[in-house]
Amino acid sequence: MKRLLCLFSAFVILLATLMSVNTAPATAGALTVSSVQPILAEANVRNKADDKLAEIGDLIDLNNSSVRSFLELKGFYPVLATKIVNNSPYGNVEEILDIPGLSDRQKARLEANLDKFTVTEPTEAFVYGQNNVNNGNYD
Repeated sequence: MKRLLCLFSAFVILLATLMSVNTAPATAGALTVSSVQPILAEANVRNKADDKLAEIGDLIDLNNSSVRSFLELKGFYPVLATKIVNNSPYGNVEEILDIPGLSDRQKARLEANLDKFTVTEPTEAFVYGQNNVNNGNYD
């Protein structure tokens, strides 16, 4: 009886395989390279971070920058940069001069570099979780 059941199972599998050989896949004929390319060519992927970076250009956004953004400014990294980041958000660039605990030297350094800063609305893509002191970007 077991042998008969095994033979019957093998026959059913063989029959199912033979029946499916002559059938074409349902979607393979519908999709061609020419029908897919226009869809891919029209896709324009942008996100909030890209839009914000395009908006600010080469300036440092005081409300959306990490401490590492101040590396190129002499005398800012890490102490003064940390004070700036920890006291954000700012309504305008000049508000950084009102940070409590700034020395005269730090205020002079800030005043000399005000033209390198900008202020925009905080964007979640940059300040999510308030970890803009160390956002894990080590380029």
